[in-house]
Amino acid sequence: MSTDQPLQGVKVIDLGQYIAGPGAATILGELGADVIKIEPLSGDQSRHAGSYGASIVRTYNQYKRSIAVDLKNAKGREIATRLIRASDVLIQNLRPGAAERLGLGAAAMCGLQPRLVYMSISGFGITGPAADRVGFDIAAQAESGLMSVTGDPNGLPQKVGVPIIDSATTHVAAQAVLAALFQRERTGRGAVLDTSLLEVALSLQASNFTDYLARGIEPHRTGNGQPNNAPAAELVETRDGIIVLSAYAEDHWARFCRLFGKDHLIDDPRFCTNEARVAHRKDLRIALADMLSGFTSDECVDLLTKHQIVAGVVRSYRDARESAAVDATGIFRRTQDGPTPGYETLGLPYRFAGQPMPMATPLPAIGADSEAILREAAFDPAEIAELLRSGIVACKA
Repeated sequence: MSTDQPLQGVKVIDLGQYIAGPGAATILGELGADVIKIEPLSGDQSRHAGSYGASIVRTYNQYKRSIAVDLKNAKGREIATRLIRASDVLIQNLRPGAAERLGLGAAAMCGLQPRLVYMSISGFGITGPAADRVGFDIAAQAESGLMSVTGDPNGLPQKVGVPIIDSATTHVAAQAVLAALFQRERTGRGAVLDTSLLEVALSLQASNFTDYLARGIEPHRTGNGQPNNAPAAELVETRDGIIVLSAYAEDHWARFCRLFGKDHLIDDPRFCTNEARVAHRKDLRIALADMLSGFTSDECVDLLTKHQIVAGVVRSYRDARESAAVDATGIFRRTQDGPTPGYETLGLPYRFAGQPMPMATPLPAIGADSEAILREAAFDPAEIAELLRSGIVACKA
């Protein structure tokens, strides 16, 4: 690991499962932290959730070492406590109250390690009537109002096509931890942090909620397009596919019409203002299709982009991966050889100028580093042998 990485020397304990907790720890690992994943003897639950679970565990458990410990055993909890005491950060998204029942809650651990930054991630917050509820991405999408504004206006509410709340929470939690570490540099004190899937889901809708709070009008599902602007986020079929475009500012709309020789639409009563275009969205969509259907998607985007009008080709995953613009970002990379065959994955969506991107490390096998981690924690060889023999610790490398 490069010595010029931002979090070089920071030690992180990952007590998480699935996406939100492990993903936050992975971000810190990619930034250079030494991340130890404390797993149950059977491993992170996502290891046993089929092919998609395999993708989850590979994505959100890079840049880590694994130790498999039976935390229901007093000796196993003692191991975890010793590791935590020697660490800078702990991230956990266990079921509500589980960390406390194991004696690994924030009060106990920060009492032992006052410099510890302790991050808890829950489904619905740590106070209030829903504090004891188990939370998953889909429940947060539903209860935050996100599903109510997603989908066709004549259909049922829909979830977003990816676990967007879990994924966003990984970045929110990592951001909070980084702020706490910076604060610790000034004060010498650690911090107890918490966030929830529900709060992140609400935060992602800040502009919608601000509008609702100001006007008291419920947003509604519009399918494609935005409810208060047009054309905005509008899907239009082209000769060979579909593009999305936004040209709702009056000067953009006028420029758009002139590009396609439809100057008369600029002053058309149905389209002469943004409000009129919203009210006559059906007619607007017919006009857009008439203007663009003779061009390919790439031709449309090239032409509109040259005239400072926002547009993009709607791509499949394969098309996106093969896009020159995507490839140029460098976000896709292959893992190093490790206990699992190398595979392609994604890195952080930002970089430090002048610093090479770190080589992605593969998912560790369950307990792959158990012995090494115990040695580092000053367990002697006889203790390690007995922990392995008794099944309190597993090493499945």
